[in-house]
Amino acid sequence: MANPKRKQSKRRSANRRAANAFKAPEYAKDPTDGTAFRPHHVNAKNGMYRGRQVLDVTV
Repeated sequence: MANPKRKQSKRRSANRRAANAFKAPEYAKDPTDGTAFRPHHVNAKNGMYRGRQVLDVTV
């Protein structure tokens, strides 16, 4: 079996592990009613996207 020729540095190992770090998704706030939603997505509560009504949300 193949073996590594040199020891892998601590920095290289840490950089590899840092790429797998979990980041919580960021949310945007709707200026009309203050609900939080994902940016670049339609607000599911009121159907608005970039200031326009794109979905008819009725309950």
